Amino acid sequence: MANDASTVFDLVILGGGSGGYAAALRASQLGLDVALIEKNKLGGTCLHNGCIPTKALLHAGEVADSAREAAQFGVKTSFEGIDIAGVHKYKDEVVAGLYKGLQGLVASRKVTYIEGEGRLSSPTSVDVNGERIQGRHVLLATGSVPKSLPGLQIDGNRILSSDHALVLDRVPESAIILGGGVIGVEFASAWKSFGSEVTVIEGLKHLVPVEDENSSKLLERAFRKRGIKFNLGTFFDKAEYTENGVRVTLADGKTFEAEVLLVAIGRGPVSQGLGYEEQGVAMDRGYVLVDEYMQTNVPTVSAVGDLVPTLQLAHVGFAEGILVAERLAGLKTVPIDYDGVPRVTYCHPEVASVGITEAKAKEIYGADKVIAAKFNLAGNGKSKILKTAGEIKLVQVKDGAVVGIHMVGDRMGEQVGEAQLIYNWEALPAEVAQLIHAHPTQNEALGEAHLALAGKPLHNHD
Repeated sequence: MANDASTVFDLVILGGGSGGYAAALRASQLGLDVALIEKNKLGGTCLHNGCIPTKALLHAGEVADSAREAAQFGVKTSFEGIDIAGVHKYKDEVVAGLYKGLQGLVASRKVTYIEGEGRLSSPTSVDVNGERIQGRHVLLATGSVPKSLPGLQIDGNRILSSDHALVLDRVPESAIILGGGVIGVEFASAWKSFGSEVTVIEGLKHLVPVEDENSSKLLERAFRKRGIKFNLGTFFDKAEYTENGVRVTLADGKTFEAEVLLVAIGRGPVSQGLGYEEQGVAMDRGYVLVDEYMQTNVPTVSAVGDLVPTLQLAHVGFAEGILVAERLAGLKTVPIDYDGVPRVTYCHPEVASVGITEAKAKEIYGADKVIAAKFNLAGNGKSKILKTAGEIKLVQVKDGAVVGIHMVGDRMGEQVGEAQLIYNWEALPAEVAQLIHAHPTQNEALGEAHLALAGKPLHNHD
């Protein structure tokens, strides 16, 4: 292996997804000499196989629903169906535009970009394309891939991963989705909008089970109204081909049949065969273990993004990458409060949250110290105009700050910015209630919820 000792980068990054490229951009901005290594495309899962293309599909589904339902707004339209090739063209144009912009951004920051499959070869080097890239520090950011279950073979034909679903050349007449988390309910929502008959299988007792139980129940109610079926509380046993599709059997013997099965049980870290363990990096179930500053047990190696056991969100990867870059540049850094990270599930209706659930708050502070208040979107003018249903729920420590904000309804993801500030600045309900929110907006529903919690409800219905 060639070793050009004359070039030693300040930072060598293995993986050009959200965490990796954010670290590269920030480190370069701070004057560090950076090499960024990526085997596929710059931007990683989020840009090419995750956040961006799935949200494009969901928006296409929203347009389809709007066309079908326009008569309720007094608008005459006709819906002639889904041109899936046209949907993919739209989706791919969105991705391509962002990809081109990101390539230009990385080039403008004078980051040395290397295409190729890299492997950690020492605590301070990565081997790629027959060369050894030396660095004073190495950042591991190799991301994740869709997971499966023992005995469940994802073949891309009738049994699909989210990667396959994003490029499927047809709208399936029927689909079973294994997993009722973020990925599962987003595809359920999009495919239902496209005209599929969808059934979601979730082994836990609720859809989006990591969310506040109230949010899960509201989403389940909305899915029932949309005709999206789901089976909760029983785990998967096996899947087999039928003459025309797939049959899924659950642990209780119940069976479901459909044209395709989408396996959406989460994503696992990409770490095998990359030299991490050989170089002494501590790991657990494939994840690289890090401290609160994203440093591994090897002093010259850090790790970020889906590779580490934190929230698998692109914006978390951004924040972790920036934290590493700033730490290496000698700036004062603050560990990430993962409870303070905004979380959005972009199904119809959307589920958005910041902070902790009511159940978690009671566990931490005691049931008698926790207050919860709800504001129904039925009392919000803009939500009425949009014909969306849902709620905003606040969780407060008695006589203290708001520690959880949980929202269900169309466009609630757009309200999560203020919710993030409320949680992270430890705002009291009375402080938020004092702020004037524009009318008519959905944003004022957040203000109304705080008015209610502060003891001076305005448009709340008893």
